[in-house]
Amino acid sequence: MLNIFESIPDGLLDADATELEALLGGPSVIHLNGRQQPALFVSVLMHGNETTGFEAVKRWLRRYEPGGGSKPMPRALTLFIGNVSAARQGMRRLAEQPDYNRVWPSGGAGDTAEHRLMVEVMAIMRARGVFASVDVHNNTGLNPHYACVNRIDYRFLHLATLFSRQVVYFIRPAGVQSMSFAELAPAVTLECGQPGQPHGTEHALEYLDACLNLAEIPDHPVADGDLDLFHTVAVVKVPESVSLGFEDGVELRLVENLDRMNFNELLPGTAFANVTGDVGLALDVCGEENDEDVAHRYFVVEDGQIRTRVPVMPSMLTQNVEIIRQDCLCYLMERYRLA
Repeated sequence: MLNIFESIPDGLLDADATELEALLGGPSVIHLNGRQQPALFVSVLMHGNETTGFEAVKRWLRRYEPGGGSKPMPRALTLFIGNVSAARQGMRRLAEQPDYNRVWPSGGAGDTAEHRLMVEVMAIMRARGVFASVDVHNNTGLNPHYACVNRIDYRFLHLATLFSRQVVYFIRPAGVQSMSFAELAPAVTLECGQPGQPHGTEHALEYLDACLNLAEIPDHPVADGDLDLFHTVAVVKVPESVSLGFEDGVELRLVENLDRMNFNELLPGTAFANVTGDVGLALDVCGEENDEDVAHRYFVVEDGQIRTRVPVMPSMLTQNVEIIRQDCLCYLMERYRLA
C-alpha cells in the first residue's frame, strides 16, 4: 500500500492534491538528501481536504536543486503524503476509511490496512533516524495559527514556538502522528487555518524553511514572553442519535458563528446551543486524562440552552456539520503553567 521514492516523482510539483492518487498510486514516502542528516520528517494530507502542507512543500522544494532550484537542500527531508484517495474527492476521509490521524501506533494495535501502513512508515523512519517531525493540518472553523505538542519538553516547545506563540499540549486522541513520532524525535502538529488561504501556505513554507536550516533544536527553557501554552482538558462530541445543525427543526441547534469562540476564554453562562425534545445535555464530553464523562463539569442546560458552567477556552469549533460528525464539536482547553 505504501510507495517509496528516492527522488521527486515526475509531475509532483505541478500537481494539485486532487491529482495525487493518479500520480502516486497511493500513500507515499519521498526521501530527499540534504547537507545535514538525519532528515526532517514532514507529513501532509493526513486529511484529504487539508491541502496547505502539500502546497507549502511544493513551493519550498522549488527553491532547491531537487525541485529545479539553484542551491542544495540544507537538510535531508522525508515527505509522507497521506490520504490521496480522500484528497482526490476533496474530503477529510472517505466513508469507508478510518481517520489517517487516528491510526498511528501510539494509539495501540489495529487490524486495518491504514494501521499497517503507519506501522511501516514508523519502522522506516526509526531505522533511518529523524531530526524532527512536522505534521501539517488545516481547520474548518475560524482558528488562529497554532502548534500542538504531546510532551512537555523544551525541545518540543521550541519547535512549536518557531511557528506560533500559541501552543496546545494534548495527550488524546493517542493515535495521532505527532504522538508516535515523539518516540523518535521532537514532534509538532501545525494548525494553519483554513485551506486555500495564501497566508497559511506562506506561514507553513517559512516554518519548514526555518526547521530545515536548524543545526540543532534548543533544550533550554522557552522565554515566558514567547509562549502561551494551553492544555486540552476535554473533547466534546455530539451523539449520533442526536440531530444537529444551525437551523430550526433539529434537537441540537448550534449558535450562529460558533467558531468565533475559538481561542477565546469564555465566561460561565456562554450559550453554545439550543436543545429540544428529551435529549438532555445532548453532548458527550470526555476528559483528557482518564476518559471520564465530564459533561456536567463544563456545561449546564438552562431554559432550553446549553451554557458553559465554568470558564473555558474552546478550539476547533466549526460550522461544518460533516466535520463535527466525523471528528468532534470542539476541544476544551485551560492555560498550562510550566513549573
